[in-house]
Amino acid sequence: QVQLVESGGGLVQAGGSLRLSCVASGMRFNMYAMSWYRQAPGKERESIATISPGSNTNYADSVKGRFTISRDNTKDTVFLQMSSLKSEDTGVYYCNHISANHDDVWGQGTQVTVSS
Repeated sequence: QVQLVESGGGLVQAGGSLRLSCVASGMRFNMYAMSWYRQAPGKERESIATISPGSNTNYADSVKGRFTISRDNTKDTVFLQMSSLKSEDTGVYYCNHISANHDDVWGQGTQVTVSS
């Protein structure tokens, strides 16, 4: 069974940095493009960064130049390095494969709160 465990969130001041991690199990991790998703308060969950099995990356405009997604296929882990954080980055962050929807298994997420 697929399991996704996100960690690394917390409370940070605007301009600060955080590094999120997500460990996957129960899936052939190195075959999947992975994404980080963010659900801001009162909003739908959205994809903000994606990485292919070969580590090609794409970013939403809102995080481009500030966030970096990476992966370690030997540890079934995907990372999100977040810098220059803004209050609008506040939300719960999840990882999943690139095509995940409501019917897929999701982890508990990790809360990121940016204070201005």
